[in-house]
Amino acid sequence: MGFALFIMQDELLKERERIMEAATVTDFELAREAAVGDQVAFETLYRRHCRKVYSLCLRMLANQTDAEDVTQDVFVRVYRKISTFQGDAAFTTWLYRLTVNSVLMYLRKKRRRQWEQSTDDEVLQSLADGSVLSRQHEISMIDRIALEQAIAQLPTGYRNVLVLHDVEGFEHEGVGQMLGISAGTSKSQLHKARMKLRKLLLAKRRATQPVPTKTYAY
Repeated sequence: MGFALFIMQDELLKERERIMEAATVTDFELAREAAVGDQVAFETLYRRHCRKVYSLCLRMLANQTDAEDVTQDVFVRVYRKISTFQGDAAFTTWLYRLTVNSVLMYLRKKRRRQWEQSTDDEVLQSLADGSVLSRQHEISMIDRIALEQAIAQLPTGYRNVLVLHDVEGFEHEGVGQMLGISAGTSKSQLHKARMKLRKLLLAKRRATQPVPTKTYAY
């Protein structure tokens, strides 16, 4: 009887999860439920947003393992801080701000550890390494791969602004709030990031173009 009751409760939980996954249940409602200890509500929020958080972490860190670690850390922090979400802004804005802060903290810790173990040049090289993108599963969109690799080569500050504004769609005011900079600085860094990205893509294109061979008439 006890086992049958357990199975019944498990099925009820699964059914509740399916209901909460429906679009009619807003992030705000789920956050309120999660804040009072509703595990299903929190898991629903996690499933809705984990891929976007991971994608943002990957673009900012340019390293798959680091992105996975920070994504896990983000949702641990979300679980602990969910009661502080008041709904003044969209849940995604709150979540992305927390994600950016987690990434920046991770970078500072990583930079400190690497500085203790290696020279400054080696630290900078490791932070700029975007080769992990080329190890993702094969896709036919060659231009997209080149773009991701070029973004990974941008200086961290430029990359963060570019990803948040051009990829994630935040306005400069929101980007500035997340990164602790002014909207004007965000605009300036975005302009520089786009110029740098253009140079990287042009250099990549020239490097992959075949060298023309001379033909001789006899």
